Amino acid sequence: MRLGVLDIGSNTGHLLVVDAHGGAAPLPASSHKQALRLAEHLDADGAVTPQGVEALTEFCASATRIAEDKGCEEMLGFATSAVRDSVNSDEVLAHVERHSGVSLEVLSGEDEARLTFLAVRRWFGWSAGRLAIFDIGGGSLEIAGGADEAPDVAWSLPLGAARMARAWFGGGRPSEEEIRQLRREIRAEIARDAGNLLRPGVPDKAAATSKTFRSLARICGAAPSGDGPLVPRTLELETLSGWIPKLMDMSDQELADLPGVSPSRTHQIVPGALVAEACMDIFDLPALEICPWALREGVILERLDQISVVTRLH
Repeated sequence: MRLGVLDIGSNTGHLLVVDAHGGAAPLPASSHKQALRLAEHLDADGAVTPQGVEALTEFCASATRIAEDKGCEEMLGFATSAVRDSVNSDEVLAHVERHSGVSLEVLSGEDEARLTFLAVRRWFGWSAGRLAIFDIGGGSLEIAGGADEAPDVAWSLPLGAARMARAWFGGGRPSEEEIRQLRREIRAEIARDAGNLLRPGVPDKAAATSKTFRSLARICGAAPSGDGPLVPRTLELETLSGWIPKLMDMSDQELADLPGVSPSRTHQIVPGALVAEACMDIFDLPALEICPWALREGVILERLDQISVVTRLH
């Protein structure tokens, strides 16, 4: 069947059209993206601004038309931390549904981590053993770990790259003392529940997914996306730590000229790198393997599992 997956993230709205059936990898057929930057369209009270709501609604309406044109039988729409954490989320969702016809499910942080874990597990398979995954989004950091398809532990922290950029880099480049303070706060937040992941033992494989980690891996020498998803890519802690002081000294234009960096996300590179370094350091991981599958694929795979169960029952 052909599915449309509408992912409303804190940075980007993304419609992914896939051909999918049980037992097979989802095959991308079409992709439509728009930079919404909802994490940065929040007012002082934490509400999505009218401008942000309109941009989201227009994107959802256009995504619906594209999905129909591409022959999608079903549309799975979901939103993550920017909508989840906004004080006017109910009003935002109601406006989107009223004016675009799209009903968005708001995923909890735990569900976001759980579904991302499912995608990474399916990508690497059972040979990965006990698996730990990390996902830096625009609004939040997801961490999960376990030996099965459902993680033993899964949680979300308010350490997304866009959120950090808005809070700490909105007034220009932070001072050295502010960077030290940000670094301390990031590490304290991650370390608070680190034992949840470490208690069962050291993971056999540690993986990272989504745009921030992919960009950092590319900066640190990983193969370009054009080489295809099957090429192994890793992010090494030692290399990343060596890059961070250089990244802090670069202008926006210099950051945009780096491989794998989108011009619209240059301001998120340094905070994202600080979060990534903290994850690897605190969990004593010398490297993370980059997984091309993430939350969207997890949503698709869970839906295919549900369809397979219904089919067998009938």
